[in-house]
Amino acid sequence: MLDLGISKMALIGAVALVVIGPEKLPRVARTVGTLLGRAQRYVADVKSEVNRAMDLEELKKMKESVEQAGREVEQSIHKAQAEMDAQWRSTKAALQGAGHAPDAHAAGGSDEEDAWPPPPQYRHPGKKWRLRRSATPQWFKARAGVRRQVQSGAARMVRYRPKKR
Repeated sequence: MLDLGISKMALIGAVALVVIGPEKLPRVARTVGTLLGRAQRYVADVKSEVNRAMDLEELKKMKESVEQAGREVEQSIHKAQAEMDAQWRSTKAALQGAGHAPDAHAAGGSDEEDAWPPPPQYRHPGKKWRLRRSATPQWFKARAGVRRQVQSGAARMVRYRPKKR
């Protein structure tokens, strides 16, 4: 861009001192500095916007390529699954036709065995789940003076009854 060396900067400073004068030179230098800073920030913002736009385009291209690869994998999986199902049915039919039934269900020819197992049923966590969730460590109870053992009503009466004088 501009090749400004020390000699050129000194020449510009001397000309500015003569033209502007020593009283106004500091104020003009401050104004020029702020304007230069604004210009540099503006250029940096424009560069970052251009870089973001380029990155966005690259990401879009990458996304499309990944989606295409995913579709290809999905198609190949469906194709392989269809081939496996066809082989399974032919093998099953051959075994049933030959009279070799591995178990009683296979002889019936039902499609229930092809289905996935049912999902697990919901089990209630039981009646102690609150206790397990809020269990406080024994060392903390001892330090805080919390009762750690259950006392019967009679034992509590004996322990806390006012002493006779």
